[in-house]
Order: sequence, then structure tokens, then C-alpha cells
Amino acid sequence: MERIAMRSDIILALGVVGIIGVLVIPIPTSLLDFALAFNITFSLVVLMTTLYVTRPLELSVFPGMLLVVTLMRLSLNVASTRMILGQAYAGEVINSFGNFVVQGNYVVGFIVFIILVIIQFVVITKGAGRISEVAARFTLDAMPGKQMAIDADLNAGIITDEQARTRRDDIAREADFYGAMDGASKFVRGDAIAGILITLINIIGGFVIGIAINDLSLPEALRTYSLLSIGDGLVTQIPALLVSTASGIIVTRAASNAPMGVDLSTQLTRYPRAIFVTALVLMIFSLLPGMPTATFMFLGVVVGSVGYFTRSLQERRAVEAKQAHKLAQKEGAPRERTEDLLKIDILGLEIGYGLIPLVDSNQGGDLLERITVIRKQLAGELGIVVPAIRIRDNIQLKPNEYCIKVKGIAVARFELMPDHVMAINPGYIEDRLDGFDTRDPAYGLKATWIIPNLKEMAEAKEFTVVEPSAVIATHLTELIRGAASEILSRQDVQHLIDTLKEDYPALVDSVIPEVVPLGTLQKVLQSLLRERVPIRDLATIVETISDYAGATKDTDVLAEYVRMALKRQITEINKDKEGKISVFTIDPVVEQQLSESVQSTKQGLMLVLDPALSETLLEKVGQQVTAFSALGHTPLCICSPNIRLALKRLLEAAYPNLVVVSYNEIMPDVELVSMGMVRLQDDN
Repeated sequence: MERIAMRSDIILALGVVGIIGVLVIPIPTSLLDFALAFNITFSLVVLMTTLYVTRPLELSVFPGMLLVVTLMRLSLNVASTRMILGQAYAGEVINSFGNFVVQGNYVVGFIVFIILVIIQFVVITKGAGRISEVAARFTLDAMPGKQMAIDADLNAGIITDEQARTRRDDIAREADFYGAMDGASKFVRGDAIAGILITLINIIGGFVIGIAINDLSLPEALRTYSLLSIGDGLVTQIPALLVSTASGIIVTRAASNAPMGVDLSTQLTRYPRAIFVTALVLMIFSLLPGMPTATFMFLGVVVGSVGYFTRSLQERRAVEAKQAHKLAQKEGAPRERTEDLLKIDILGLEIGYGLIPLVDSNQGGDLLERITVIRKQLAGELGIVVPAIRIRDNIQLKPNEYCIKVKGIAVARFELMPDHVMAINPGYIEDRLDGFDTRDPAYGLKATWIIPNLKEMAEAKEFTVVEPSAVIATHLTELIRGAASEILSRQDVQHLIDTLKEDYPALVDSVIPEVVPLGTLQKVLQSLLRERVPIRDLATIVETISDYAGATKDTDVLAEYVRMALKRQITEINKDKEGKISVFTIDPVVEQQLSESVQSTKQGLMLVLDPALSETLLEKVGQQVTAFSALGHTPLCICSPNIRLALKRLLEAAYPNLVVVSYNEIMPDVELVSMGMVRLQDDN
């Protein structure tokens, strides 16, 4: 059987070729009997299968199969017509249908045949085609909402990429299925019409051949060829009726978890009161004059018994469910807790209703794809797994406004112009563009909302032009970079350690948690991420902490040692396109003064300076930051290792984008380009 299944494509191809061959090649009556019996058998199998499917896609091959079955019936009609007109005999199957089924009365047989065709053509096939048409339209209309739901679940981490891909394929296949069924039903309707015409042709042609060629009398010719033609029509139309019924069942089958028979028995007996009312009506019918009293009385008793047993079963199940519920409560079964309502999303994006098209891929929105890229990009850049970003619409926001939340708290919001693009001025362009002035939410640079037609002109003037979805994505990326230290939880650190253990089991087993507790490692990693130092090289980080953990438990000091060990990475991320690093330095006299002011406090290493001196230092550093920004460079200060962390903490509130590194964190073979020096007193 397995070998047959593996060669099913070859068998199908040979079968289709055989069907086409029957149209032109005469076949013996025994083979025709087998083919007609197979046609009936196959139609019954199809009908029974549709009763057990729970959703249409379980039989997605049905439209194509319908065409092949229709072609098979037509070829059998041609083969039987050839025998009826040529031999006045078409095998035992057709002969039995012509004599036994209609009792040899060709008038009754013809009427029965016409009724079957009308049922198939007018009722079943037409209805199934209409349902397929409407279902295909509704499925297409619902696709955007379904796609958004899938994308939302994917971004929330509820489903995997593979599951999302499967669900998208199912939606597309469902629409294709109903569309194909709508087209295939037209073939079935044509088959019904062809059945009537073939039967009439057989009767008229047989009548002429019987009298003119076979010298039969008028009644004998009419009886012989009419019975054969009607038998032929019935033996092909009954399978056609079965397949049409199957097509009607499958297109009306809503998604369910049980076969149709189970659904019928469960749903029709759901309300015993309706069954009792039906039994009462049947009893009343049995008392009416002229009605078959015994028949209606018997049916009334049967229906009433079904209602009684159904109600008894429901009452018993209700008692069992109540007892099971009490037992579960006694055993401490898990229940919904109020605490579950306190859970918050680590990262969230709320949008106004005017920005929904940016999320809907069917309307050309690419924001979800950009967010997926962001998560992968930051994982490779920072070395952390960014949590799923839950996207929701919020009617309290302005239509074109979005809000980014970290741990349930709004940290940024911005209003877009979805029908425009943003032209960002890098800082050195003097030209102005026609549009609406604004600022880039990610970097605070001057920008202008312009119409898409001006995009090429803006790019020619060296403006950076981005789409509205890219504005959100860039803003979100920068906020995640800045909040990476908050996002990194202890559970995330444990996950990173588990991953590291796969490649470095000896390192992890010897260090974590005996030498380096998980909490200490988390604080060091957070210190690195706070200054956007990647933690991808976790093996080096763990080794460095373990080397110095015996000398100090201060996580600030340990983080500084780790930064020195990661000098290659720190150097690389601060290089410019030419491989150089532009910096400004601190006057050695000032460095000495700052070094003497470093103190260890409860908040860590801090600079304790005179307020006037602090104000002067901030002003001088501000001048350097402004100069760097005017040139389009990221401001970077280089200083001695013993003041680096304390200086960074003093300056970060006023200049959050300022990078502070020590000389020990830069590779010696890299050229440093000094752009200035911070002096507290101007040179005379």
C-alpha cells in the first residue's frame, strides 16, 4: 500500500490518460461495467469523506478532483452511448438500472432521471457554487484582519515564524479553495446539462437505428433504446448527484473539531425542550382525522424518548462537572489570579487609527517586517534577545500619533504624516525644502515633512529621506538601544548563560554561580549596555569577571576591567569610515584635579566637585560636543581609566550621546584624531 501511495502521481496520470482514451477507443462491456461500478464507489467514498472532514482545507484537492470525476463521467457516457447505439446493449450495470431500478417503465424512468438532474442542477450545484462565491469574497475581505492578527501574535512571541508562515498559507489556501470551488461547480452544472442531452440523443438515435437498421418495430425500438438510455443516464447521474452533494457539504462546512455526524447529534440534542415540543406536535397529528395514527404516534414516542434521555444525560453531566469543579478546588487547581492582571509588556508600541495601514501588509505596510529586522539587528549588535514588541491601536492617541512604552511606561511619542516622507538634515545643509518643519524623533535633527514627489530632489541635496514606517522603526531602535540595560532581566542573563554553556561548558560550570553570582554578572552586563557596549563576547566577559572577582566585588570596577578586555569591540564601534577615531581630550591638569575628586559612594564612583567647577566643566565639554555635532561626528571624550566612569556619570545627564572611553579601551594601532581639549581656563 505504501508503494502505491508513493506512485500515486503516476497512477493519476495514467488514469487521466485512460479517461481520455475511453472517449475515442471502444471498450468491452465487462470493462464498462467495472468503470461504472468504480464511478459509483468513488463517489460514495468522496461523499462519506466529506461527512468526516472538520474544515474544508482537509480536502483541498476537492476542486481539482471534481474536474477529473466530471471528465470520467462524460467519458463513460460516450462509451455507453457507443455501445447502446452500436450493439443495443451496454453491460449488466446499465441494463439493471434500466429494468430493475425503474421496473422496466421507461416513462417513469425518464421522469425520475429528469428529477435527479433538476435536483443536482437547480438545487445542489447552484447552491454550492453560490456559497463558494460568497465564501471566497468574505475570505478575501477578512484576509487583512487575519494577517494583522497573525503578525500581532508573532511580534508578541505567541507563535513562531514557522507557525505564522503556516497560518498565512492556510488563509491564502482557503481563499484559493473557495475560488476554485466556484469555478469547478460550473463544470458540474455543465455535466448535468450534458447528461440530459446525451440521454435524449441516445433515445432519438436509438429509435432511428432500431427502426431503420435493425428492423425493430416502433414499440420495441422505443422500449429497448429508451430503457438503455435512461439506465445509462441514471447510472451516471446518481454518482454525479453524490459528488454534487459532497461539494455542497464541504463548502458549507464551518471549522469544527468533530465530524459532521457528531456535530449533528450534539447540536440538535442540545435543547431537550425543543425535542419535547416536537414530540407533542407529532402526538397531535396522530389524533387528527385521516392521519396514520400509528405512524405519528410511534414517531412521537421515539422523539419524546430521545428528549428524555438527552435531558437525563445533560443533568448527569452537569452533576459530574459540578463535582469535578469542587474536587479541583479542594486539590488547589490553578485558577486565574488577580496578580496575572499586573503583568506588563517589556516593550510596547501604541498607534493611532490613522497609522494602522503602516502595520497592515495588505495595504503596503512594512512596519512589522521592520520590527522583525530590528530585533535581529539588535541581537547581533548588542548581544541580547530583544523581547517581543506588542503593537496595539489606541483611540486615545491622535490619529497619526504613536507612543513607545518600556515596561508599561510611555517613554516617547511622536506624530507622523503618513502621506508624506521625512527629509532629515544631517546638520550641515543650508537649503530649505517646501514642507512642514519638524525634528527627527530618534536623533533630534532638523527635518521636514515633504510630499513623495520631492524625494529625489531632497536626496540630490543630500537630505536623508525616510518613510513614516522607517521613522517609527529608527525611533524604536534608538530607544531600545538606550533602554537595553533596563530590558536585560536576570532571567535573560540566565538564558544567555545557558546558551554560552552549550559552547563553553567548562567555563560556565567553574564560574557561575560559585565565583560570579548571577546578580553580579547582570549588573556588569547592564553597565556595559548602558553605554552601548556589546555583550556578544560573553565568554570574555565571564572570564574577565572571574579573574578579578577575588580582588573586588564592586560591579563598577569589574565593569571597567571588562571594558578593557573588550577594547577591540569598543575600538571597532567608534571607528569612522577611514578607520580613525576622532576624540577630544581632557587637560592633564584637569584630569589630575578630577582624579583627586573621585569618591566611592553608595551610588558608585562619583566626582565630588565644587558646583562652580562642575558648571565650568560642563560648559567646556558642551563646546566640544557642539563642535563634533556640527561636523556630523559622534562626540567622544578620551581620558585616563581612573576617572572614566565618574566623568561619564557627571556628564551623561547633560550630554547623553557623549561617549567616554579610556586610553586602555582603545587598540594601540588605531589612529586617534584629536579635535580639541577641555581646559578649565582659557589660554592667554
